[in-house]
Amino acid sequence: MTAAPQEPAGDRAGWDLSTAVVLFHDALGARLGVGATDHKALGLVRRDGPMTLSAIAAGLGVVAGAATAVVDRLEAAGLVERFRDPGDRRRVLVRPLSGAAPAERDAYARLGRETAAFMAGLGEDERRAVLDYIALTRRLLEEETARLRGA
Repeated sequence: MTAAPQEPAGDRAGWDLSTAVVLFHDALGARLGVGATDHKALGLVRRDGPMTLSAIAAGLGVVAGAATAVVDRLEAAGLVERFRDPGDRRRVLVRPLSGAAPAERDAYARLGRETAAFMAGLGEDERRAVLDYIALTRRLLEEETARLRGA
């Protein structure tokens, strides 16, 4: 019987990491009554402050109509609101209505604590290697996402 071919180092790890991140955001979104993309949009608005629909669309890599649908769902769930820009009344901005829900705060706090504890146990070269891997993975995902979208 022939053994299955070995995957190159990192292939499975990258796939598993990517899947875990998507499922994490899906689970957090579900706790709030929205989907994973909606949860990511909420994170953008929370992190970057009030923003236009076009900025949300750009941050998610979707068209304006899709961003409008995302904001509609977030608004229906009571997580964001639209308001007129005081500096330009023609412009509509989106802002979060409140901070993170308890489930989100707990999940992110645990991730932060566990990651900090793990990193604290590493030597400087090991920490650098972990951070380099994360930076490389992010860059590759962003490049591949742009390529898939035809950018």
